[in-house]
Amino acid sequence: MATEGAYESVLCVKPDVNVYRIPPRASNRGVRAADWKLDAPDWTGRMRVTARGKVAYIKLEDKISGELFAQAPIDEYPGIAVETVSDSSRYFVLRIQDDSGRSAFIGIGFGDRGDSFDFNVALQDHFKWVKQEDEISKQAQTPDTTPKLDLGFKEGQTITLNIGQSRKREKSRPQGTGGFGLLPPPPGGKLAPPPSSRSSNHNMQPAVEEGDTGCLLDLDSSNDNSVPAPFSDTTATSDLWGDFDSVSQK
Repeated sequence: MATEGAYESVLCVKPDVNVYRIPPRASNRGVRAADWKLDAPDWTGRMRVTARGKVAYIKLEDKISGELFAQAPIDEYPGIAVETVSDSSRYFVLRIQDDSGRSAFIGIGFGDRGDSFDFNVALQDHFKWVKQEDEISKQAQTPDTTPKLDLGFKEGQTITLNIGQSRKREKSRPQGTGGFGLLPPPPGGKLAPPPSSRSSNHNMQPAVEEGDTGCLLDLDSSNDNSVPAPFSDTTATSDLWGDFDSVSQK
């Protein structure tokens, strides 16, 4: 049952386990731990669960010397080699074997439920791994009969690639007379109201036209030129007496 050359790994170790002699099974109904002498175990020692290849071993050993009391090879779990009782989760029925192949059924029990849980989980994990290994080996031996997809080019088949050509065309936008694009209307088709007259009066200043400024400048220049020169009294007097002088000399 053991694989030749496979190393032995330890799955679980429990320092306290009780062993009981169990009465022969009278019928096919489940075994009850209440029928055992639970207050007087027949042997007490250490339990070690090991694995060599795909086979697990439950070994009952002396606590001090480590001498082997009995062992049970386990090929599958759950199975006939390890059975649970119907009235408790801390007790199991174990089939032990000696080197000659003789077998017997004994009862084992744990004082703590945590120990029995660890024992149960260790066996479940090992045989879950065994099942996965069997599936992998079957897949490796079974040839793959599914048709393979041929993505290669057939003889004479070519392919054309158009690189650098874009199929997208941008739509032209309407432009106004000033060369700027017109903005789209706001959502809902509503336009913003024009600014009020009150705000425009405060923000806007009356612009002075260039033509009016020129007129004002013309008026100022005309006014400067149109002012008559002051009247010279000296000139007028000299002219007047000049006439009298000319008359008197004649």
